[in-house]
Amino acid sequence: MPVFPAVLPAPRTPDPMEAPVLRWGVMGTGWIAERFVASVRRHTRQDFTAVASRDAGRATEFADRHGIPHAYGSYEELAAAAEIDVVYVATEHTAHLDCARISLTAGRHTLVEKPLALDAVQAAEVARLATERGLFCAEALWTFFLPRFDVVRQILDAGVLGDIRTVLADHGEHFAGGHRILRPDLAGGPLLDLGTYPLAFAVSVLGEPVEVRAFAQPHPAGVNGQIAALLRSADGGQGVVHTTLFSDMPTTATVAGTHATLSLAGPFYHPGEVLLTPAGGGTPLSYGEPRTGHDALYFEAAEVARCVAAGELQTPLRPLEESVSTLRVMDEIRRLCGITFPGVEIPEAVRPA
Repeated sequence: MPVFPAVLPAPRTPDPMEAPVLRWGVMGTGWIAERFVASVRRHTRQDFTAVASRDAGRATEFADRHGIPHAYGSYEELAAAAEIDVVYVATEHTAHLDCARISLTAGRHTLVEKPLALDAVQAAEVARLATERGLFCAEALWTFFLPRFDVVRQILDAGVLGDIRTVLADHGEHFAGGHRILRPDLAGGPLLDLGTYPLAFAVSVLGEPVEVRAFAQPHPAGVNGQIAALLRSADGGQGVVHTTLFSDMPTTATVAGTHATLSLAGPFYHPGEVLLTPAGGGTPLSYGEPRTGHDALYFEAAEVARCVAAGELQTPLRPLEESVSTLRVMDEIRRLCGITFPGVEIPEAVRPA
């Protein structure tokens, strides 16, 4: 029988300031690129040396704003530049595959903003190309790189929860007109943007499901508006996941086992607290850290730098197979709900192994 701990483990996350310095090139100049560069600059010694956009003017403006010495009007130019070691792909979702191809083909280690690609077939291509080229590659799903989630990882690995029966996770935000998430041509809807978090979390805890059930509701903008999904694991564990563009949701996560329950207050995918409660009641244990939001993006950059310096081709914090696995589940949800993305077929059937 698992023994309820006296205290929660401390995160084992190394000091980001001690991560070896890499020279970074950034593909894309949007919202996430702005926050990534600012966070990494504040909290690490990483060096941003180049930025690229298909609009040379935007690349120059971004470079000037962030003190980046080189700006390019094409992604190919950046990938070929001598002054970079690693590329961060921060473009719209529909360009992730092409940008990853460009970067990896040019021999650059590559960090691709989530999702790794639009579907599992594309993601597997990225993973295969990185392996063939002997290059580091990872999906920038920043949640899994946070100290908060190292505490979660240690609790799960120790078996403190007993047999895991249930994972509950949601992510919902209200979006007004004009946001890219409402554009069908950019693979809009909640699945790739918001749903990535609860689905990736559920799959990481339960493993890839053997059965998926899902229901969806359209949005007036022409994209999917919300999804509710039920996942069943091989040993009978269940995951209940919800994501929506219609409303602001609690955005919490819970992992319930036969001996204890782990709770993550919202937004669960940000820095924050971890609560562990023994089954049947009793005194809970808690871990806390500052709620710094997206200013914590730097943890993923530091992990990339450590892995590249060590000659590792993947990070154990977000292995490529887990990224592909999450997208296989998304593909099955799209099949069940009839959700389409530009240039991507709805799979006839996705039956996880």
